[in-house]
Amino acid sequence: MRKILAGMTFLLMAAAANVAGAQVPPEAERIAAHFSSISTMMGEFVQFGPRGEQTGGKFYIERPGRLRFNYDKPSDYRVVSDGKSVVISNAKLNTADLYPLSKTPLKLLLDERIDLSGDRVRQVAQEDGLTIITLADRSVFGDSSITMMFDPSTYELRQWTIRDAQGKDTTVMIFNVQQGVRFDPKIFEIDYARVAEINSRNPNR
Repeated sequence: MRKILAGMTFLLMAAAANVAGAQVPPEAERIAAHFSSISTMMGEFVQFGPRGEQTGGKFYIERPGRLRFNYDKPSDYRVVSDGKSVVISNAKLNTADLYPLSKTPLKLLLDERIDLSGDRVRQVAQEDGLTIITLADRSVFGDSSITMMFDPSTYELRQWTIRDAQGKDTTVMIFNVQQGVRFDPKIFEIDYARVAEINSRNPNR
């Protein structure tokens, strides 16, 4: 379950320069400003797990805080964030795992603005024609980090990789992205009563 969460939202870093505690490069500031101006987006994704497993589907993002990932069959997973919590559900197994959004690296992707202050910025680099920004907050996420990869000419987000506390990476590549779209608020709703009911039937999970 935690590997699916890691797949949501940022490493593919080879020769990156460590910028923790240093001045953030202007390029990173411009990318952050552009990305922060985009409140909604939707499109398709391909996810690569730590063992090379591949899944895909459609995603919907409304910042701040809201996200939905619908996985294509045969996967039975769905991920929804309503701005407070993230739920990872599996229809086939009838499971629903609930996490505070504030305690996951997804928060850094879904914040109203990308926060480049303090020691959150771990690395900024140019790699394979992309600008790479790695963010982390040890006080909140422990050893987890999120690395976002942007097109340096358009500043558009292309993919992200999340490294979990065990050092395992999950990468999400996005394409056919539409911005400035309107969503039915219901697609980001979490049925907390249903989650509680499912978990009451699986007390040992």
